[in-house]
Amino acid sequence: MDLWCSKRRDRLYVMAEILEIAKNEALKTHFLYRANLNLTRVNDYLRLMLEINLLKKVKQNDRTLYRATRKGLDFLQRYRDLAELLKIEEENSKINGKIMPLHLLKNVKSVVYVSKTL
Repeated sequence: MDLWCSKRRDRLYVMAEILEIAKNEALKTHFLYRANLNLTRVNDYLRLMLEINLLKKVKQNDRTLYRATRKGLDFLQRYRDLAELLKIEEENSKINGKIMPLHLLKNVKSVVYVSKTL
């Protein structure tokens, strides 16, 4: 199954979104709205990502913030590198694929297109 073209986001995609949001510290509500997740899903992802050291919990003025760790930033960069490896010519993707979200591809030199026929 093509991971970029399904209607549902896969786990790695959501984790990359969360890490992008948490690069400069974020409240739980930021993940709710910016990653478009419900509270149960946010809590599940935060628990997992804290456990595997992709995120760090930071207490600040009686508020809990989340920050991407060095390992989390490395994960995000590798995710972007993978997207770079998967790019396909624009002509093919206009017929068969979707554009990957640009906010996850800030360091990628060109927009990544992925064909449904992979």
